[in-house]
Amino acid sequence: MEFFEESIEEAFKILFEGASEGIVVVNSKQIIVATNVSARNTFGYDKDELEGQHLNTLIPMSYHGAHHGHFEQFMHHSQKREMGKGRDLFGLRKDGSQFPVEAGLNPFALHGHHYVMALVTDISVRKQAETELKHWANIFNESLNEIFIFDAQTLKFIDVNKGAQQNIGYTLDELVQMTPVDIKPSFTEEQFRSYIAPLLNKTQEQLIFNTEHIRKDGSIYPVEVHLQTSFSGGRKTFVAIILDITERANYTERLEKTVVERTRQLEEALGKEKELNELKTKFLSLVSHEFKTPISGILTSATLAGKYTKEEQQEKREKHLDTIKSKVKYLNTIIDDFLSIERLDTGKTNYKFSTFPLSKVLNEVIYDANMHLKSGQSIKYPPNADDITVDYDEKILELSLSNLIHNAVKYSSENTIVDIKAYQNETHLEIQIIDQGIGIPEHEQRFVFDRYFRAENALLSPGTGIGINIVKNHLENLGGNITFKSVQNEGSTFTISIPVTKSPSL
Repeated sequence: MEFFEESIEEAFKILFEGASEGIVVVNSKQIIVATNVSARNTFGYDKDELEGQHLNTLIPMSYHGAHHGHFEQFMHHSQKREMGKGRDLFGLRKDGSQFPVEAGLNPFALHGHHYVMALVTDISVRKQAETELKHWANIFNESLNEIFIFDAQTLKFIDVNKGAQQNIGYTLDELVQMTPVDIKPSFTEEQFRSYIAPLLNKTQEQLIFNTEHIRKDGSIYPVEVHLQTSFSGGRKTFVAIILDITERANYTERLEKTVVERTRQLEEALGKEKELNELKTKFLSLVSHEFKTPISGILTSATLAGKYTKEEQQEKREKHLDTIKSKVKYLNTIIDDFLSIERLDTGKTNYKFSTFPLSKVLNEVIYDANMHLKSGQSIKYPPNADDITVDYDEKILELSLSNLIHNAVKYSSENTIVDIKAYQNETHLEIQIIDQGIGIPEHEQRFVFDRYFRAENALLSPGTGIGINIVKNHLENLGGNITFKSVQNEGSTFTISIPVTKSPSL
C-alpha cells in the first residue's frame, strides 16, 4: 500500500511538472508554495526562485490592489472558476515585461490547509491575433468602398460593410436575403453565373468589370466591380469590392488636366534646374577668376613694391600701393555683393527713406565712374537733375545708378558716350542709362536679371553677375522696377522707375 501511494505521488509530480499549462499553487496568504516548469518558463524564473514569494511577484504593480480584493472574495466563496472573467489579465515576468494571460482557479484543501491552484496560459499570440482580426474587421467596415461577400453556390450575401449599406440603402438584415442579381439590373441570374464561371473553374483569379447598381430607392449608379473568390467558414465565397464611378468621367478629365499641368510644371522645373546648374557652373568659374585675378595683382604689386626701397623710387612704390588698394577695393565690393544677397534672401535688409536732390546721388556716382572711363569716353549728365527731388532710400538709389553706369562704361568701347536721362511725372521718376556698348545677345536677354548670369559676350570682362540681380531685388522691395532694351553690338538702355510719392510702409 505504501509503495502504491509513493507511486501515485510520483505520478502526480510527473504530471504536475509535465503539464503544458503553467501551474502556480498559493496558500490562503497568497504565498507561492509550488510551481511547475511551464509556469517558471512562462514567467522567466529558475527552479525554487518563486517558492516562498508573494503572488504579487507575478502580477503587475498596477493590479495589486484590485487583485487582493478579488482573491479575498474568491477564498470566501471558494469554487472552481475562470480568473478575471470579463477582464483583461496580465502577468509580470522576471525581466519586468508584462503579457496577457488566461487563468483558471481551482481551490483545494490539504492536511487542513486551504490552497488555490492557478492554471496560467500565456495568450500573447491569441491576443495579437484578436487585435489583428479586429483591425481587419474595422478596415472592412470602415472602408469607403462598398464590400460585398456572398456565397458561391446560393449567391446570397453573407456580409456587407457599412459603406455598401449606406450607399445601396439596404440594411444588412435585408441584404442577407438578397443576391448580387437583385442589385444589378443589367444581369439575370443565368447571365451572372455564366459571367463569374471563370472564377469558379479557376481560369481567372479576378474579374474587373463596369456595370450598374440599383439602390433601394430605385436610383441607378455606375460602378466598377473587383471580384475574386475566397473561403469563409469552410465554404467558398466571393468578395466584391465596388467603386462608385459616378464622378469618374469628371475626375478623369480633371486628372488628365492635372497631369498635363504637372507635366508642364515638371518640364519647367527641370528646365530651370538645368539653367540653374549651368549658372552655378558659370558662377564657380567666375568667382574663381574674379578672386584669383585681383589677388594675383595684389601679390605682384606687393612683391614689386618691396623692391623699391630707395627714396627716389617712391613714385613707383606708390603706384603699386595704389594698385593694391584698387584690387582690395574691388574684392571688398564683391564681398559686399555676396553679403547683400544673404541679407536679401533672409529678409534682413533695412531701408531708410529720406528726401534729397537727384543731383546729389548722380554727382557722387558719376565722379566715381569718371575714374574708370576709357580713352575718349564721356558721361552725359541729365540737365534737369537739379530740379528733381527724391523721397527714397538714398543708398539704394546710389547702388542702382552706380551699378548701371559702371556697367555702361565697362561694356562700352573708347570714344563712346554714356547718356543719362531723367523723367518725372506725378507718381514716378524714371532714370535711363543709355550706352553704345556690346549689347546683350537676344537669346540670353531673359536671363539678365538672374543671379550669377553673365552674357556670353561679356565673359572676358571682370564681374560676377550679382550686381544687376541685387539692384532688381532692392528696387522691387521698395515699389520700383528695372527694365531694359538691348541690341547686340549697338548698345543697351536700362531704365529704373521709382515712386516719388510717399514712402511705402516697410
